[in-house]
Parts: sequence; structure tokens; C-alpha cells
Amino acid sequence: MAKVTLIFKLPYYTQWGQSIIIAGSAPALGSWNVKQGLPLSPVHEGNALVWRGQVLVPAVFTCEYSYHVVDDHKNVLRWESGEKKKLVVPEGVKDGDVVEVRDWWQDASEALFLRSAFKNVIFSATDNAKRQLQPSSLNKSLDPEDIVVQFIISCPRLAAGSTVVVTGSNPAIGNWKEQNGLKLNYVGDSIWKAYCVLRKSEFPVKYKYCQVSEAGVFSLEFGPNREVDVDLSSPKPSRHILLSDGSLREAPWRGAGVAVPMFSIRSNEDLGVGEFPDLKLLVDWAVNSGFHLVQLLPINDTSVNKMWWDSYPYSSLSVFALHPLYLRVQALSDAIPADVKEEISKAKKELDKKDVDYEAALATKLRIAQKMFNLEKDKVLNSAPFKQFLSENEEWLKPYAAFCFLRDFFETSDHSQWGRFSQFSKEKLDKLVAADALHHDIIRFHYYVQYHLFTQLSEAAAYARKNKVILKGDLPIGVDRNSVDTWVYPTLFRMNTATGAPPDYFAKSGQNWGFPTYNWEEMSKDNYGWWRARLTQVIKNSSQRIG
Repeated sequence: MAKVTLIFKLPYYTQWGQSIIIAGSAPALGSWNVKQGLPLSPVHEGNALVWRGQVLVPAVFTCEYSYHVVDDHKNVLRWESGEKKKLVVPEGVKDGDVVEVRDWWQDASEALFLRSAFKNVIFSATDNAKRQLQPSSLNKSLDPEDIVVQFIISCPRLAAGSTVVVTGSNPAIGNWKEQNGLKLNYVGDSIWKAYCVLRKSEFPVKYKYCQVSEAGVFSLEFGPNREVDVDLSSPKPSRHILLSDGSLREAPWRGAGVAVPMFSIRSNEDLGVGEFPDLKLLVDWAVNSGFHLVQLLPINDTSVNKMWWDSYPYSSLSVFALHPLYLRVQALSDAIPADVKEEISKAKKELDKKDVDYEAALATKLRIAQKMFNLEKDKVLNSAPFKQFLSENEEWLKPYAAFCFLRDFFETSDHSQWGRFSQFSKEKLDKLVAADALHHDIIRFHYYVQYHLFTQLSEAAAYARKNKVILKGDLPIGVDRNSVDTWVYPTLFRMNTATGAPPDYFAKSGQNWGFPTYNWEEMSKDNYGWWRARLTQVIKNSSQRIG
């Protein structure tokens, strides 16, 4: 099997006693075990401290990897931000060739624009660019004086229709004439690549990357010239140099947004309180105002006491379920009966006040939703979209519906007062949500409401993405003591303690929020499964995770 030598070079300043290790997906890089990764050694190259290491790999080789700063005992002190780097050994390398990777440390400022909120929303044009394939760099035979140089640059902020070229002090890259520069190919994940073959005698080569707009306007990147050189004194110099150059150097990006509670986003269509479809109007306003982000206060169901106390958005009844308060009942069906339409019209007039009447608005929406459920339950609950929703969310949806039924039956959310139902079990849950249960329609009603809430929020989130506005969710620090989560997962919470805040200017005596604290030791046993599920749900509902 043909083998090649991979040489990694990383300019990076560390403190005394620290070193750098590469960990990656391949066994040669420790299979992500940092202690078994590839250790690098420091050398001085001019004014730079460069960490260097080499490893023998097959000629056909791909892997993911990242750099880690460690102490003398290989304990990780810090690591690169963002997604893992990807390495592909160029096609056509020969047995015994040397492939040199000239890398960069990816810090948080560069990784920021690779996050989903920027990548999939504000700068989605870049991620949707057409991928292009470049012919193998070695379709032509190389003589001993040839070196293949591959230019690799990340351009997450590229405008729609734009391309990238590299130009510099060599005819192969345009002799500093942007229009004659080497055109890079988009390969996905905001990465652009191209190669050229240079003679050893032509080094060093200075260069810069350049954006080319759809109209053909060239914009050279900021900062000093980049430079690539080769060590001709080496007994076996590199035949392939991969210039992993980080991100295109641009002026700092600036953006602004607005933070607002969902209940305050009022419109002519709402029933006394902001509703998920109203987000579309807020997105339009944000676009016209030059804003790129809308942050919402928590939108989870808080119906613990079934009164105005529940208007506090941080005391979650469920960290997964959405609040029925934000439901638009007019969107429940295309065939709303005339009497229900009249009821909605009357409610709009009665609830159209400056301040939200929490109890009246919620009661009205649930009453109308119940009427529509009675009319259309079989049609909706047998539809393919609902069945998919139930399949994807049943792990939290069924316990939530059962909890709401028991809360109303016992007239309290304090599940310690529910008799034999105080202790949750899968067997009890299955009986509570069974299709032959007398109260099954009550269970299904909660499914129905949540289905429409998620549908309406999903449509609003898609509208925001289409208009390049980030919809940012807020993750409350705790859950209510009398919640679905403390009922289903009692071991994950320390119910004899409470979360709060120390004294400050806002509250001189401090605050006691009453939320139980987390049992982190217990949560770690399943690798924080509850937290992972919770974060996944927030991501589904928005473009970004937390506030």
C-alpha cells in the first residue's frame, strides 16, 4: 500500500509548559483520544512560533481533526472553536511523497460565522452556492522541480452570486491582476479551493484572496500579503502544500436585533395577545429596519396554576411543550363554522386592550380550540403531517398530555397529591394515554393544540429564515417544581433546594425563584440526555439556541 508523509504546521503562541496535540478521527491521530493524538514540537520560523509534527498515512486518506493545547500531563487546556477541520490527501500522490498542511488556529471569532444561525440564515447564500468539482491536481506528470500548492479559504459571509479568486506574485495566480487570478471552486461548508503547480525556483510567493461580485467587481481582502515558501534545504521537500488559510479577511460584521416577549407582538388579527403568526409581521419590520435578529422570551407552556400567575414566562410547566396562549385559532382550519367565526370576532373586540388579560385570552383560545377539535379531530389526527409530528415528539408529548389531564382532574399541578399517579412510570403513562381510555379525547386534545402550535411556529420560523432574520430562543434556567419534567424525571432534580440570585442593585435582598436545582451527577449518567433533548427542541423552534 502506498504511503505518504503528512506534515502539519501550525503558527500558535503557547505559554511555558504547554504544548499542542492533534486529535482526529483516524487512528493515526488518536481516534479523537487527545492523549493518543499526534504531539507537535515547537520551532521558530522568523518571528513566529510554529508547531510541527508528522505522521505516515495511506496515500488515499481523509479525516477530521482539531488542535488542542495541553499541559505536561496531556490534560486539555483549550481547543479550537467551531466545526472540526477536514483533511483530504490530494488525488494522485505517489508512494513516499510528502504532503504539508499549513494550518491556522480557528478561534471563536472565526467560528462564529460558521454557526447555524449565520450559516443557514443571514449568510445562507454562501451555503447554498453550487458546489464545483476540480479535476485531479495530478492529471499531468510532475518533474522534480514541481510543487503542487492548494489554496483553501473559508468565506462564510460571501454575497449571493459571488466567487473567489486568489492573486499574487506569480503568473499562475495572475501577477497581482485580480481579473487574471486563479479561480477557486466551492466545495461546501463555506470552503473554497483551487490548486496550481509552481516551480521550486518561484518561491517565495506572496498572495491574497479576492471576492468577485456577481456584477464582476473585485474586492481584495484586508490585511498584509500572505506568503508561501518552501525549505529547499530539506533532504525531501514537500511535493504538495495545502494552504489552509482560515477565513477571508474582511471588515468586521455588525448586526442589530430586538428582544421582545411573544405576548407583546400584537396585531389586528390576535385575540388580545401576541400569536406565533404575528412573528411574520415582526420579521417584516426587522427587515425594513435593518435588523438581523429577533429574540423571544421563553415560549413554553407555563400553565402550572391556571391563573394569571402563569404569565411569568420562565416558570415552565414543560420545557418541550409550547404555550397555548400563542395559538391563532383562526388558523386551526379552513372551514371554521359561521358561529365560531362570530365568537372569534366578538372575542377580538373584547380582548383588544392595551394590557393582556391573560386568563381571559387563554380561556377563550382553549374554548374555541376545543370546538374545532370536536369538529375536525378525526380529520386532523389521521392526517400524515400529524402522525409525523406525533412520531417525532411522542417522548415528551404523551407525558405532557397525561400531566395536563391529571392536573385538571386533581385540580392541582402538585403531583405529590395525585395518589398512585404521584410516582411516574411508563406502565402508568401507557394506560393514561391508551386509545380505549374514557378520557382519551382529553389526551388527544392536548396533542391537537400542540400540533397546531408547532405548525404555526414552524411557519413563522421558516418565514424568518427566508428573510434572513435569525429567530433566537431563550432557554430558562430552571423548571417549575410542579412540572412535567420533575414528575417524569424526579432523580434529575434536587427538590429540597431552590434556585435564585444573590443580592444586587435590582433586588437588594436577593431572589428566590423557587425552581429546584439540577442533580448534575444523575444527569451525567446518560450523557445529559434530558439536556440534549431540550436543546434539540429549542433548535427546532428557532434559528439559534439560547438567549
